Amino acid sequence: MRVTVCFQLKKSKSRPDGKCPLYLRCTMKGQRFEISTGFFLDSEMWVESTQQIKGKSEETKIIKNRLDKVTSKIQDIYNQLESIGQPFDIFTIRSRFLGQSNGQGLMEIFDLVVKNVKATMGKDYSYGTLKHYRTTKKRVEEFIKTKEGRKDLPLSSINYNFLKSFDVYLKKTYHVSTNTALEYHKQLKKVLNVAIAMNHLTKNPYDSFKFVKAESNRDFLTLQEVKELRNKRITILRMDLIRDVFVFACYTGLSYSDIEKLNPNHIQKGNDGSNWIIIDRTKTESRCRIPILPVAQEILIKYENHPLANSSNRLLPVHSNQKMNCYLKELADICGIRKNLTMHVARHTFATSITLSNGVPIETVSKMLGHTSLKTTQIYARIMDSKISADMNQLKSKLE
Repeated sequence: MRVTVCFQLKKSKSRPDGKCPLYLRCTMKGQRFEISTGFFLDSEMWVESTQQIKGKSEETKIIKNRLDKVTSKIQDIYNQLESIGQPFDIFTIRSRFLGQSNGQGLMEIFDLVVKNVKATMGKDYSYGTLKHYRTTKKRVEEFIKTKEGRKDLPLSSINYNFLKSFDVYLKKTYHVSTNTALEYHKQLKKVLNVAIAMNHLTKNPYDSFKFVKAESNRDFLTLQEVKELRNKRITILRMDLIRDVFVFACYTGLSYSDIEKLNPNHIQKGNDGSNWIIIDRTKTESRCRIPILPVAQEILIKYENHPLANSSNRLLPVHSNQKMNCYLKELADICGIRKNLTMHVARHTFATSITLSNGVPIETVSKMLGHTSLKTTQIYARIMDSKISADMNQLKSKLE
């Protein structure tokens, strides 16, 4: 028998009259649950080694009969589940024994999480976060339908094998990278944590399934490439605007979502008498305090009377993120830049080429980027070839 049933007298929970509660303990594959039988016995009445009650009274016979029926019922539930051939665990048995349903389904919890994120969008969550949850939910639904031919699976079925198979499915079906797959796993892990908080699970299967972020090469422009981009003569007004917004991001480190919402209220005079951008990041709500460099100030002045910007009370007329990234590929071709330009490349460029490589301390850069952890900023801490060359030339001089 793969499921084990035993009874335990909880002497630590004795009542004032000296009687102790008798608990049912059910164990299977290293998992177990305990529930009260509702019986209270004197400690001398219960024989732990034989799992029997002493005495021949009518009450004793009734209790013994009830315990036998409990053992039989657990075994019957196990046999039924085993015959169906679908995955189950000890908590499935517990639900059946207590007359509950098969337990909450994974997609039920996912639906609840998505609804909560949508309800608090703009306060606790951004639209981007909602979009990520929806995409992950869609991928999990597809996977369950492909693997099991069903719309949902009970939470009790979500284990290491499920997570590993889902990982393989993402990489094989959608040809995603390790780091892209990791983003899906992050969302699913959060959903399972919600299930734990709601007492539908006792342990997150991600405790066993570990995913590691792979090192990736993040594109950024060198200072020379930024200068060439700025000085490139562009006669198409649309592309000139795209170039200016990208360059503005290179000299401020702001993300697309923060540039898109940038308005006159975000420009304030600092203690040094210069203009500063002070804005709470859309993604993390952490505050960024960025002194405006001359190049960025020139761009703001250029568009201060632009009708599209003024009509929306914004400092820059910005297209949608999707259009921006699409036009940036065209801009790269025009300027002869063989890199995949995106708005996030501009943020990397600010951190790497504009600040860190020019001696700005990483702590200062972290503050301007609005990072809550220095570890996040260290991702941007590239050592430029020019810096390596300068350091080695200095070493040569000392050696000579």
